[in-house]
Amino acid sequence: MSNIGQPMDRTDGRQKVTGAAQYTGEHALPRLAHAVMVTSAIANGRIAAIDTARAESMRGVLLVMTHRNAPHLPKQAKPEPGGEPANPKLSLLQDDLVHYNGQPVAVVVADTLEHAQDAAHSLRIRYAPAKAVTDFNHARQNPRAPKPQPERPSDTSRGSIADGLGKAAIKLDTVYTTPLENHNPMEPHGSVAAWDGDKLTIYDSTQNISGVRKTASKTFGIDAENIRVLCPFVGGGFGSKGATWSHVILAAMAAKRAGCPVKLVVERTQMFGPVGARPRTEQRMRLGAAADGRMTAIGHDTISSTAFLDDFTEPCTALTRILYDSDSLQTTQRLATLNLGVPIYMRAPGESSGSFALESAMDELAYALRMDPIALRLKNYAEQDPEKKLPWSSKSLRECYRVGAERFGWARRNPEPGSMRSGRNLVGWGMATATYPANRKGAKASAAIMADGTAVVRSGSHDLGTGTYTVMTQIAADALGMPVEKVRFELGDTLMPEAPVSGGSQTVASVGPAVHAASGAARAKVVAMAVGDAASPLHGASENDIDADKGWLFLRSAPDRREPMSAVIARHGGTPVRADSSVEPGEEKKQFAMHSFGAVFVEVLVDPDLGIIRVPRVVGAYGVGRLMNRKTGHSQLMGGIVWGLGMALFEKTEIDLRTGRPVNANLAEYHVPVNADIGNIDITVVEEHDEQINSLGAKGIGEIGIVGVAAAVANAVYHATGKRIRDLPITLDKLV
Repeated sequence: MSNIGQPMDRTDGRQKVTGAAQYTGEHALPRLAHAVMVTSAIANGRIAAIDTARAESMRGVLLVMTHRNAPHLPKQAKPEPGGEPANPKLSLLQDDLVHYNGQPVAVVVADTLEHAQDAAHSLRIRYAPAKAVTDFNHARQNPRAPKPQPERPSDTSRGSIADGLGKAAIKLDTVYTTPLENHNPMEPHGSVAAWDGDKLTIYDSTQNISGVRKTASKTFGIDAENIRVLCPFVGGGFGSKGATWSHVILAAMAAKRAGCPVKLVVERTQMFGPVGARPRTEQRMRLGAAADGRMTAIGHDTISSTAFLDDFTEPCTALTRILYDSDSLQTTQRLATLNLGVPIYMRAPGESSGSFALESAMDELAYALRMDPIALRLKNYAEQDPEKKLPWSSKSLRECYRVGAERFGWARRNPEPGSMRSGRNLVGWGMATATYPANRKGAKASAAIMADGTAVVRSGSHDLGTGTYTVMTQIAADALGMPVEKVRFELGDTLMPEAPVSGGSQTVASVGPAVHAASGAARAKVVAMAVGDAASPLHGASENDIDADKGWLFLRSAPDRREPMSAVIARHGGTPVRADSSVEPGEEKKQFAMHSFGAVFVEVLVDPDLGIIRVPRVVGAYGVGRLMNRKTGHSQLMGGIVWGLGMALFEKTEIDLRTGRPVNANLAEYHVPVNADIGNIDITVVEEHDEQINSLGAKGIGEIGIVGVAAAVANAVYHATGKRIRDLPITLDKLV
């Protein structure tokens, strides 16, 4: 039986529940000092003066690093065409300028964390403030176009939207908004940095160890080969740990200046600003449809917040361009620039925010047409990618609609708002479509089969709690023909073969084929050894006739001719048999459009007097290629749905417009769902075979689960109450 697809328990589970798994902040090095990052109290201006005398005289203090004494970093040369630019979002104490409230302005290093915290609080900083732009509603009055990105144009069009709207029997023109949201993984960002001469080692909580190494190399002007980055475990990242932020480089700078290893763990309140956020959006949707529901025009215009330090565009219109078939479509992306920290990717960037607008608008259109929301979507089903005019590598969306509706009981829905009740509560049923691109990048891996019958497989990837250790073990075991308990997969070290960032739901689709190829190549070497070995029962056989199972090689045509791989290796001196792989995507993306799809159905109960919303059940059906592990896959999709409920009903970062400072920068007031908020979640993964995406047929699943959930909740709330909420989150004050 193939290990791939089986609901195997996590190989790293015992380490995590026993506390043996070492996260970044737990790495203890000799002479380790503790650093605290001090952040600005104004949104724009200059540091007029810093009094460090008291802090420097306090017990245990080793260093107070400010712009006055920080190591001078080399000027970064202008990148070559197509090369990576300098990282403008880093604040590395190179000048006295302040661009947002919460920007790093000093680092205090001491022998203990408590001493560092005490000294940090004693710093006296005087600012020369300047006028700051903190109000999105003000900044949106003067939007600007993003920097050109040839692969991701900010504006697209096909046909004439004006003509399409002119022909429409039903027109819709509405605006939807989503708020600023902040990543809040259980493990905050943190780094441990140590120098040995000109060699630098960084333990970092990151989704991109290779990216951290490259950024550190460019920032310090040293060879990347002199930098090692390690991250064996990540306690959640969700996109925020895909970038290299200021604290990583500051820890290394402080370690250099203090002359000892330094640990810098970002405080929970500092998770709001210096390490990214989901930007605020305002999205105008214009839809036109004929009387039979055929869409004649789609318009999606987005303004999203960004920062003065650097641009970030929330690609809200990406899914609109491909999800429904219409001859006329126009999308635009514009930016509203604020004195806030630089935004960054957050689980399902663009698709999560964009699907709220598009799928809410589709529901409004269905009501205007007096048409079932599923029927409207099927009427405009895209049989090929409408933007690229390419066939889908696979698309099971019709089946997702059918299975999801059947499991939810959609046929029993009374479409009239306010018509369904459970006791005194109003009942609402809503649905939405989900989609996310099937991303993939090049990756490398190595495999070694040992004389004791075990194997070690490595790739410089990451496990964010998603199950990478487990899934790669399953993939390797199948390719090796060995039991999973005899295979150890290792990751999280730049000394290992390079893997891409664990973002964009691409880890399994990228690293999995590399692991499979390296493991298969190692097995092939052992097969070749056996065939050429006169002492082997497989001597002289055709290599194509030899298979492997549970660590044994055998002839397919004569299964009794067999021997353990360990025996073959032992006869050849016991040296491990090693193989490497480097797997790159081919031309398939030029021939096919590659996406995952799904349908999500939500039931809400709304108290008619208090406006309190409960979500007793969610049903999701997804076509995501071949699942590598049913258990970890189910967990990923469930986690996305839970986050979608949080996006719909809870999450919002509140900014004090006078100071530009988040006022709910903690887990007590930044609300996310807890167990009591979650009802039954029913998930189905429909069978889907995709021979184009990669050798394993695997698509990513880390992000599609959140897509469409907020819209499905909003649509259910409208069905329950007759009130259309177009501004997230949907809080009770918007219903009473």
